[in-house]
Amino acid sequence: MRTMLAVWLLMMPQPPVARAVQQSEEIVSPGVFVRRGEREEAVWTGPERRLPFAADEIVPSWTADTPPGTRLRVELKVPGSRWYVLGRWSYHGPRTTVAGQSDAHGRVRADVFSARRPVTSYRLRVTLSRPYGSAVQPVVRTLGAVASARGVASAERGGQAWGRELAVPRKSQLAHAGHGGRGWCSPTATAMVLHYWRKGPPPAELAWVAAGDPDPRVDHAARHTYDRGYRGTGNWAFNTAYAGRFGLDARVERFTSLAALERLIVQGVPPVVSLAFSRDELGYGSEGHLMVVTGFTRNGKVIVNDPAASGVRAVYPRAAFERAWLRASTGTTYVIRP
Repeated sequence: MRTMLAVWLLMMPQPPVARAVQQSEEIVSPGVFVRRGEREEAVWTGPERRLPFAADEIVPSWTADTPPGTRLRVELKVPGSRWYVLGRWSYHGPRTTVAGQSDAHGRVRADVFSARRPVTSYRLRVTLSRPYGSAVQPVVRTLGAVASARGVASAERGGQAWGRELAVPRKSQLAHAGHGGRGWCSPTATAMVLHYWRKGPPPAELAWVAAGDPDPRVDHAARHTYDRGYRGTGNWAFNTAYAGRFGLDARVERFTSLAALERLIVQGVPPVVSLAFSRDELGYGSEGHLMVVTGFTRNGKVIVNDPAASGVRAVYPRAAFERAWLRASTGTTYVIRP
């Protein structure tokens, strides 16, 4: 769960996202590997990316191939600031975010950069690392960031996906409660979408899971998305990076209305959304939760695979769901597709 979302998010009215833009990088070459002690590093620095509006937050995401022993570090910089570390990542581990990054320009909350004053540009930097003398190297396949600003909600009504529902396999985090799964909403949701696309770890990578486990795919996703710094499995970028390990295009995006998610459903793409809500809104309360949107009823209610719901499949009121999603996470969504 996203425990860093405080209870006051549920109590204080906040304007939802007004604008969001996703920008992708083109990594031509990672540079030359240079020895740094017992390791070698190659650095790629992206160009300054200008934004069409002043943004409050920026969230990078990436997909990469990291053979054993290799890893990467993703950093972000805004005008006048230092480089902030947004993640140290490897499929094989370790994976961690870095606490304590706060200055006059902004602060890093695990996987999110929050600006002290709105910014109109940023840069990304990736450092690739391998053992000294090794011939293997990590390869970054996709890299980008979503920038957003709060304001007045989008007025898009939607309707094009009403009456549609995708057949996404249902998985419960509560089935894993005996070994830590009560907080595994994010990897459980990610595992559902991987299973939907018929992707995921081969049987050999599941051999460590105890016999009789209700769903080894969920345990595997939880192990490979665990953030040592955050001490949880809810890191947004780590979940999409995990999905990308299996050949899928995966990124963290932000949207301004449920109408955008309807367009994904029409394309056959089930989005994973991050939200926080009270009992009065959705029937139970959560300070931070991930669900898979699988479709919409004929009158526009939201159909989800909720990993914390009994039976997993649930239907929630449209307005309350949209408000909880935009307010709590600024419309944060995992978009995972071929």
